Amino acid sequence: MLNVLSYLKPYRIAIVIALSLMLTELVVELVQPLLIAKIIDDGILQNDLSVIYKWGAVMVGLSLLAFASGIINSFFAAHVSQSYGFDLRKHLFLKVQSFSFANFNEFQTSSLITRFTNDVTQLQNTVFMSLRIMLRAPLLIIGGMIMALFVNVKLALVLVIAVPALFLFLIYFMNKGSVLFKAVQERLDHVNRVMRENLSGMRLIKAFLRWKYEVDRFTNANEKLRDKTINSLRVIEFTMPILLLVMNLSIIAILWFGSVEVNTKQAGVGEIVALVNYATRIMGAFSIFTFIILAFSRAKASAGRISDVLVSEADMVDSTDAIEPGAFVKGEIEFKNVAFTYPGTTDEVLHNISFKAKSGETLAILGATGSGKSSLFQLIPRLYDANKGAVLIDGHNVKDMKQDQLRKQIGYVPQEALLFTGSVSDNIKWGKEDASMEEIVEATKSAQIHDTVEKLPNKYDTLIGQRGVNLSGGQKQRLSIARALIRKPRILLLDDSTSALDLKTEAKLLQALTRYKCTTLIITQKITTAMEADNILLIEDGSLLEQGNHNELLKKSSLYQKIFVSQFGEEELRRVKGSN
Repeated sequence: MLNVLSYLKPYRIAIVIALSLMLTELVVELVQPLLIAKIIDDGILQNDLSVIYKWGAVMVGLSLLAFASGIINSFFAAHVSQSYGFDLRKHLFLKVQSFSFANFNEFQTSSLITRFTNDVTQLQNTVFMSLRIMLRAPLLIIGGMIMALFVNVKLALVLVIAVPALFLFLIYFMNKGSVLFKAVQERLDHVNRVMRENLSGMRLIKAFLRWKYEVDRFTNANEKLRDKTINSLRVIEFTMPILLLVMNLSIIAILWFGSVEVNTKQAGVGEIVALVNYATRIMGAFSIFTFIILAFSRAKASAGRISDVLVSEADMVDSTDAIEPGAFVKGEIEFKNVAFTYPGTTDEVLHNISFKAKSGETLAILGATGSGKSSLFQLIPRLYDANKGAVLIDGHNVKDMKQDQLRKQIGYVPQEALLFTGSVSDNIKWGKEDASMEEIVEATKSAQIHDTVEKLPNKYDTLIGQRGVNLSGGQKQRLSIARALIRKPRILLLDDSTSALDLKTEAKLLQALTRYKCTTLIITQKITTAMEADNILLIEDGSLLEQGNHNELLKKSSLYQKIFVSQFGEEELRRVKGSN
């Protein structure tokens, strides 16, 4: 909680001003019952109009002062709360950007979205209400008790006994409410996850006519959120009747004993009116406490969830003596006895992998789905770190390199082509922010997508829908490749990035890649792609079975022969062997 509240420090002056104005309102509210008592005892009961006019004018002036203070207080409270929410979201976003993939395993995407939106908004609103009215309520209770003692000590003892007991009662329910609302936020995470999956997979849902199933799934999640929220609110709302009962009994006690005091001339009518006024104001403040408990219970739960992200340590950081690879990267890649296990699991996905790709070479990686090909790729730009062995670039362990400088030398095209909302040129420039139009065209021509872009309504200014929804799979893949090529990388990683391309387009693409001075690693299922590589790795169940060029593997590898036959047939295999 303290970690989250520390982001209020830059606004200390504004907070002091807001609190000062709020205290001004509070002082006016506490003084008014005394003025009313003065008017009753010295004015009305004594038939002295001058006293009524004098103190009435003072009350009007103080009310105007309180009104002006409230308006200005609202301005400063809004400034602090909105700025606080902005800073909190900014630091959350920066923190998430520093996460490794292992860190992302700790927080589901839907949960992070909820923390960025609902949880931050909850804290933001709580800060505003705290500066506006929330702090005023407890101070009004304390101030009201003090002023009541100042008016009449004996009668004020009723409030001195009742108020602390109610306060402890509320603290208990606030702590209980915090636990309940943390569970509510977790249910909200689940609802957001179901919504996100549904919206992302809408095409598949319609194709398989699964909308009824999805409606049921969402309804189930939504019902659980509703039930958990109702249970939480029911516990909190239980406090209100108790508060009203105790405070009304206190007022009755004041009136009962007060009438005795008045009859015995030990107290004036104005004093009793002032005490009842203070008791009524305290009761009103306590009624606000139900809202305060609700807000603070939610805020405490939200603060804990946000703090979990902010204090989470990135598990992959640069060492103090990390080197910058930008000055010497030639693109030579070597794996030495590399083993890898995903965080939170026990099964190795890569076992004792060793190979070397010389600078400028093209290396193809073949293997069945789930054999560990993509996992191998992710170790090169340090999206994950190897558990055993070493990944070397130009003879240097990637763990000894600065991550940002290392990744600047790498062009990475993931298995799933991901495009962002924006224009075609914006998506390509995502690989190099300051790229010129000539560089964009060069990259798209190499990626075999330039002619397609020229046919779009606004060419390179054509807007792409979310995740490239208005493009085909092949078009998205080629734009992703252009995005990687525009940075002129020393290492190019293509993770099954030509699967949606026809053979002719793919051949042109591979030919264009030879003009780039980079080491290229291609994950592929196509023999036609592997044939063009200088070296081929055969991966199976996380182990490197064999390596060599196309002709070598065709002679010695039974697995490679099976893959070849599955794509070209037995006759072609016999013909190729015969010609060799």
